[in-house]
Amino acid sequence: MPEVTISEEDRRLLGLWAADRAERALPLFEARAPSDPRPREAIDGIRAYGRGDLRKGPLRSLALAALAAAREVGDPAATAAARAAGYSAAAPYIHALSTPHQAKHALAPAMYAAHARELAAGGDTGVGDDEIRRAIAHAPPAVRGIVRQMPAFSPGRSRLDAFRHALDAALRLAP
Repeated sequence: MPEVTISEEDRRLLGLWAADRAERALPLFEARAPSDPRPREAIDGIRAYGRGDLRKGPLRSLALAALAAAREVGDPAATAAARAAGYSAAAPYIHALSTPHQAKHALAPAMYAAHARELAAGGDTGVGDDEIRRAIAHAPPAVRGIVRQMPAFSPGRSRLDAFRHALDAALRLAP
C-alpha cells in the first residue's frame, strides 16, 4: 500500500476546509436540537486546531460526541449535518497508509453536508450537487494534494457514493 505524506500544516488546512463544509449544514441540526451543542463544539474544535490553538488529541472526543448526536437526533437531514460536523473534527486523523477509509476522513464532511442540505430540500439533487461544486471550488491545494495520494473512488450505488465520487474525481484535477 502506498503511503500518504501529509504535513501538520496540510492537516490544519484540511480541517479548516472540513469545518467550512460542515458549518453550512449545521443550522439543519441546530433547528432540530437547539440545546445540543456537540456538533457546534466539533466544528469549533476543528477550527481551533486549524488555527493552531488546539492540539489534535481533543478532536477525537469532539468527533465522537458529534457522531453520537447524529444517532440521537431522529431527523435524516439533522443526522447528516451532525455527521458532517463529527467527520470534520476527525479529518486530521489521516494515517500514513493510503486506503479508501482514509480518503473518507478527507471527504466525509463535504459529502454529509451536501446530503444534509439535499435532504432538507426535499431530496432536490440539484441542491446536493451545488454543495459538492461549492466544496470543490473552495478546496485548497492541500486538500487536493491529500486526495491525490489516496486510491481513486469509483462510483457506488448510494447518493453519498455519488457525492464522494464527484468530489474525488474533481479534486484530482488541477484547479
